[in-house]
Amino acid sequence: MPPTRQLAAIMFADIVGYTAMMQEDEVLALSWRQKLKRKLEDEVRAHQGRILEFRGDGAMCSFISTIEGVRAAVALQLYMRSEPVVPLRIGMHTGDVIFEENNIYGDGVNIASRLESFALPGSIFISGKAYDDIKNQKDIQTISLGKFALKNVKEQVEIFAISNPGIKIPESNALEGKGEKVTEKKGIEKSIAVLPFLNMSNDPEQEYFSDGITEEIVNLLTHIKDLRVAGRTSSFHFKGRDIDIRLVGQKLNVRTLLEGSIRKHNLRLRITAQLINAEDGIQIWSERYDRDLHDIFAIQDEIALAITEELKMTLLEKDKILINEKRTSNKEAYDLYLKGRFFLNKRGSGIKKALQYFQEASEIDPEFSLAYSGMSDAYSLLSFYGAIPPKEAMPMARQNAEKAIQSDPSNAEALTTLAFISVYYDWNWAEARKRFQRVFEINPRYAPAHFWYSYFLSYVEGRFEEGIEEAKKSELLEPLVSLFHQALSVAYINAGKFEEALRSARMAIELDANFFPGFRALGVSLAGLKRYEEATEALKTCVQVSSRHPWSLAELAWVYSLREMDSEIQSIYDELMMRSKTEFISGLVLCAASYFSKKYDEAFEFMELAFAQRESILPFIRSFPSCSFLKNDPRFQHFVKRMNFPE
Repeated sequence: MPPTRQLAAIMFADIVGYTAMMQEDEVLALSWRQKLKRKLEDEVRAHQGRILEFRGDGAMCSFISTIEGVRAAVALQLYMRSEPVVPLRIGMHTGDVIFEENNIYGDGVNIASRLESFALPGSIFISGKAYDDIKNQKDIQTISLGKFALKNVKEQVEIFAISNPGIKIPESNALEGKGEKVTEKKGIEKSIAVLPFLNMSNDPEQEYFSDGITEEIVNLLTHIKDLRVAGRTSSFHFKGRDIDIRLVGQKLNVRTLLEGSIRKHNLRLRITAQLINAEDGIQIWSERYDRDLHDIFAIQDEIALAITEELKMTLLEKDKILINEKRTSNKEAYDLYLKGRFFLNKRGSGIKKALQYFQEASEIDPEFSLAYSGMSDAYSLLSFYGAIPPKEAMPMARQNAEKAIQSDPSNAEALTTLAFISVYYDWNWAEARKRFQRVFEINPRYAPAHFWYSYFLSYVEGRFEEGIEEAKKSELLEPLVSLFHQALSVAYINAGKFEEALRSARMAIELDANFFPGFRALGVSLAGLKRYEEATEALKTCVQVSSRHPWSLAELAWVYSLREMDSEIQSIYDELMMRSKTEFISGLVLCAASYFSKKYDEAFEFMELAFAQRESILPFIRSFPSCSFLKNDPRFQHFVKRMNFPE
């Protein structure tokens, strides 16, 4: 039979450490092989592929459709990740191959093999060509790992990691294989960060307006097909800092930067904007806009369209319509909305002020979707951080999220809030999972959704490794945000990986020395390593920077209990009891303080109160170390059972 050339998706899969395991535990190694063989045959058949070769520890397969090949790889890898876990890695490339009798060869085969060599157990790596075929599929999510020079392959190849829930993604810069990463040009070709526009107005209180316009331009650019936009929070990390443009590009892993300034005087605006090559600091495009305030949306559109032209990209018409639907024609309502976002991003006492501005905006324009999603965010955060009782906050969060979705069914922020409510108020685990999946279908790059989903996987479902992978996604999307490094630290804590948790907690603090959840994670990590004195100091700092937040005090009381420091525990107990007479203090926090001070009957009563109040932190009780007494003390174990956590 003469050789035939055709386009095919080639998949390599192999079990990492199979040979060594054969020597150590032959029965286990053979069970791995049988598990792989059975599932591989099923998935390849189901996705119209064929197995070209099956060795003892791996296989080579071909598919006529890249989409079907990747779907087969995802199903296969998810099954291998179930118990007993098989350490499988997968590489896939789409290209020209030559079939000759039972042999196959060509660049398509070589590249797929090289990709597999870089993959880690539990991961799936695909080439840029394969990505082009699957990038519009809502059920397949990816993250770019950059370009690589592969051994015996002439052209550089961009590698993408499949990032669907349950699929492992690698630590940044931790890849080794047959080739090396190209480091002289970071990021993908079409990527951008929008730096905070400078407030050039004489009134410093107009800063909310310049910040808000920056954020709106970020949101607008995310609708440009195939343009990777750095997260808003990571970009704002550089606000007010005089840093070399090239360093900013490296930190955010982007090739272009947009910066500018805004001067607002009465109803007149002057906005300047310039697009800069982050590699050499050379200006690509610039423009100045002198307009009336009512032209603000047109200016934002013009800036986005200018960027699409310079980067030779397309802002789809359907996305332009969607963007305009989210807006309001009322300039006063829009101004109030921008003030709300400004204070919401400050967190702390700013949340209540933000809520007031969002409410005023919705009263002026009852059809303004973003005002309602802003209110839903504010109410859910006020409940989560214990500022107001959940039974007051969560129904309002739900009501406003639903109003936002009525106006805009694709509002990822509001959909994430509904998923949040399913976890932290309804305790409806199945509904929460469905809602998170819906968010990822709409916007797989929405970092806060990955953050909250990581908590759900880790705390609620006890799927610690998947929780770690999900936290890594939020960290990759927003590398300079303390919150997402803290989320990764928490995921490691729940998995009992305290050394890794310590590293992530320290990174969170390095990015923001006033971020109290970072110190909380640091203290718990140190306690997990039995470094109790250091843990105590970390949690004392946490108490200080959080203005004595009840969570911080409860964690400190826990560490004191490990050190048998009863008088210090009593002081914390007295403070929380006194404060509970004039402010809302979580029943779970009061339960912990009572338990650590050996007032067990009181602790029991406060735990009942926590359930009666449907407190947002109750989903934490099965996993977090400071709640371990609820699992270990028979008198309290039924509280964990009442949460009906999935098995």
